[in-house]
Amino acid sequence: MSIEVNQLYKSYGAQPALNGISFTARPGRVLGFLGPNGAGKSTTMKILSGSIPPTSGAASLCGVQIQHGGPAMRRHLGYLPENNPLYAGLYVREALAFLADIHRIPNRQARIADVIDMTGLAPMQHRKINQLSKGYRQRVGLAQAILHDPDVLILDEPTSGLDPNQLQDMRSLIKQLGRQKTVLLSTHIMQEVEAICDDVVIIHQGKIIAAFPFAELGSRYPDKGLEALFIRLTVNK
Repeated sequence: MSIEVNQLYKSYGAQPALNGISFTARPGRVLGFLGPNGAGKSTTMKILSGSIPPTSGAASLCGVQIQHGGPAMRRHLGYLPENNPLYAGLYVREALAFLADIHRIPNRQARIADVIDMTGLAPMQHRKINQLSKGYRQRVGLAQAILHDPDVLILDEPTSGLDPNQLQDMRSLIKQLGRQKTVLLSTHIMQEVEAICDDVVIIHQGKIIAAFPFAELGSRYPDKGLEALFIRLTVNK
């Protein structure tokens, strides 16, 4: 149920976005994919989700190559993209029911009820998505990503727009999901990594410049917290 990335390159014309990155995300752990805006995080997410092809290199989910996986691979994957596309004209429960039909989920109503409860959407389940705050829209996006109980979750800035109470709830849910699944969490917020993640990969200008288990931060980089390390590796590089 792991994510394997090996020498992944992506260019947009003459502009390189990824320059030979390699890393592994393992089951039962949350990997924080950390970097400044424009570092290559979202490009990596899009490649791993099958949204765009790489220029070269390889990536696999659950042992299946992304380029050859097709619908079978996507059944293993839950993806919350940064722009979080939603069926804005549908009611929350209606949108989840529509996706449950697409995924052919058995015991559909029970699964929808479970996901609504997990993501704290019960008060909003009978409202249209276009009437929701940005924070609740993020919750709908996560509900859609986990609805079919995938083995791998790719979450691109999942806590964007959440208020402090919603933020705590979302962090707790992601940590809970990370005990059972492979979770790749992209963010530029150091506190997010400290609160949620077991492993850290730092990307800058399309290259991976650090990768370590979060518990080894102190021994690998003594006298530096994650924020200080991030600044040294990216801003002052």
